[in-house]
Amino acid sequence: MADEQVTETENTNESNAQAGQPAADAQASATSQPVETTAAQTPAEPQAPKAADAAAPTAPAAPKPDDTPSAPAPTTSAAPAKPAPKPHVPSPLAFAKKPAKHPVTAPAHTYSEADVKAAEAFGRVDEKGTVYVREGESEREVGEFPGATNEEALTLYARRYLDLKAKLDLFATRLKAANIKPHEIDESVKNLGEETTNPAIVGDIAALKAQYEELKKAGEAKKAELAEARKAALEKAIKERTAIVEKAEDLANSLSENTNWRSTADKFRSLFEAWQQHQRTTIRIDKPTADALWKRFSAARTTFNQHRRKWAQARDASREETKRVKEEIIKEANEIKDSTDWGATSHQFNELMDRWKAAGRAGRKEDDELWARFREACDVFFNARQADRDQMSSNEKDNLAKKEELLKKAEALVPVADEKAAKKARQALADIQDEWDQIGYVPREDMHRIESRLDAVDNKIKAVEQAAWQKSDPEADARVSSFETQLKAQLDELDAKIAAESDPAKKSKLESEKATKEQWLNAVK
Repeated sequence: MADEQVTETENTNESNAQAGQPAADAQASATSQPVETTAAQTPAEPQAPKAADAAAPTAPAAPKPDDTPSAPAPTTSAAPAKPAPKPHVPSPLAFAKKPAKHPVTAPAHTYSEADVKAAEAFGRVDEKGTVYVREGESEREVGEFPGATNEEALTLYARRYLDLKAKLDLFATRLKAANIKPHEIDESVKNLGEETTNPAIVGDIAALKAQYEELKKAGEAKKAELAEARKAALEKAIKERTAIVEKAEDLANSLSENTNWRSTADKFRSLFEAWQQHQRTTIRIDKPTADALWKRFSAARTTFNQHRRKWAQARDASREETKRVKEEIIKEANEIKDSTDWGATSHQFNELMDRWKAAGRAGRKEDDELWARFREACDVFFNARQADRDQMSSNEKDNLAKKEELLKKAEALVPVADEKAAKKARQALADIQDEWDQIGYVPREDMHRIESRLDAVDNKIKAVEQAAWQKSDPEADARVSSFETQLKAQLDELDAKIAAESDPAKKSKLESEKATKEQWLNAVK
């Protein structure tokens, strides 16, 4: 047997035709000289008896050099052997010796003695060594085995029956396998049909043929089952591949300006790999259906590639325009980077930055290079502005220290007791204010604090001056009482505000205002 195919080349007619000529030659040599063999020798192919003298002794032919030990194949009497030439008269010694008996080599299969005996019950061997098999109500000749005993000949043909039955049993087992193919079933049925037609065996041939017919029907049923399974598998494969095609078509139909082309390309690549994997691992789809599905899948990929190509062309054009705009921005930045007009130039750089952001992207590599150039121009200006600010901050701190020293001098001028002291304090305060104005700016956060303190000194001196003027005014007496009343009321109101105020800065301002009004009140009194 080769693989699961059940084959057998030997049958009655073929074996007889092949064995006839060498058997005739062996007969001639056997009558002139006895053949001595050992148990290790392989018996020759059995031959048909010579037509001229059926009782003539026969001897086995020598095996071919490349023959392997095996059971000799029987021959049938249906094909008469070629008559051998008459032998020379043998010597008395030749008559005294009997032809050597050759043991039968066991077949490849091992069968129980009971199975062999059961098969032998359907056959017999006559006195000439011819083997017959009973088939129904009649019997037919199946061959003979010269040089062997009747029991050996009958056993050989019985084992051949069991060999053929083993093939049928093996085919029955093979039919249960899931991976058997219809052509394998057809070939096995054909070969077994040839072997079960008038086989040269001894055994229950009727049962063997009945088993073959059952296997033949089972083979047809198995082929129908395989056809249904193939149909279902084919439908499933078409459905799965169609699903791949539909996913590709959905991707192609969903393309828009917002499509992530890289991600979509990865999805198409994944679908193509799924298509290839499906081709390798599933049942083969018929060519028209496969071609139609591939045409749809290929059309979806082509649609995607065309849209992506157009997008890439538009992207490249947009990047070129972006690059041109950014080159212009860099040029303008380089033209103003050395300006010391910090306010106006800062505003210009802010506008350039807004234009840069609105320009879009020119590609990662190009954008990085362009940004480095633009940033370099920005850094030149802003670093210079920061250095100037740092210098200015240092000067302002020095100015603050100078003004705080002047404040100490100014605050030492008050309080003043009379008009003469007020005039002297006013003159000194004027000199301090001239020097104050010449010093310059102080830090913004300190400006209000020191200006308020200087104003408080000025107000205190002014209050004394106002009171003195009111005393010298002829109409002042008429207004003194009213003014004094107003001042007292305002002082009471300031006391209430100071008590309710929690903000230190505002509270300090209110207290300064109160001190001024108290000066006025003292002056009026």
